Amino acid sequence: MTKIESGLIRRWVDGWTVARSLPEAEPVEPAGDGLRSTCDQPGREVEVFALRADEEPESVARLAAAVAAARQITWLTVPTLRPATVEAVVGAAGLGLLHRSEWFMTTDLTEHPRHAPLAPYEREVRTEGSVTVVSLRGPSGEVAARGSIAVVGGDAIADRIETDPGHRRRGLGRAVMSALAESAVSHGARTGLLIASEEGQGLYSSLGWHHAADVLIARGPVVPSVHR
Repeated sequence: MTKIESGLIRRWVDGWTVARSLPEAEPVEPAGDGLRSTCDQPGREVEVFALRADEEPESVARLAAAVAAARQITWLTVPTLRPATVEAVVGAAGLGLLHRSEWFMTTDLTEHPRHAPLAPYEREVRTEGSVTVVSLRGPSGEVAARGSIAVVGGDAIADRIETDPGHRRRGLGRAVMSALAESAVSHGARTGLLIASEEGQGLYSSLGWHHAADVLIARGPVVPSVHR
């Protein structure tokens, strides 16, 4: 693979907004360059996702310029197989990199390994609409690990996979991913999509997820409003 397809990124964004109960992402002009999502988080009011970084590198420059001029705190997320080129482009626009080593990953969920949590952990699965949340609770009822997955058509987008530091190295991440995959397949999904942090890449790789692209995330400066 010499590039990551824009359609694959678009499918991930569609599922990610569902997983986080966000409004549907809107196209960024020129149409096709990217998608814009209103996150309304402190330090992350808006996020722009580049769709054609490898197909048309100039599109990243256009998006980076728009992010640099934004009056809200805006992130630019760029999946790419040419991270060095993208880093140079966003740097030239005055953006600062937040993350350098995240991965866009995919898998066939029907072949996902099965792992049950070991005692004393108990699994709790809750599905509302197209989103399933899996929690693993410890002996005192505390949430030791959790994660969510959103099913959109044949895709399932995993998000916010977390293990409490006091419960790590006990296979809980594997058990959460197993339960999420099982639920997604039961709801008609086949393809799994996610963006993995550096800490999660080893876990997902061991479960058969494949690296499809690097993901660079940059943030633009906030342009102050002019009062007259």
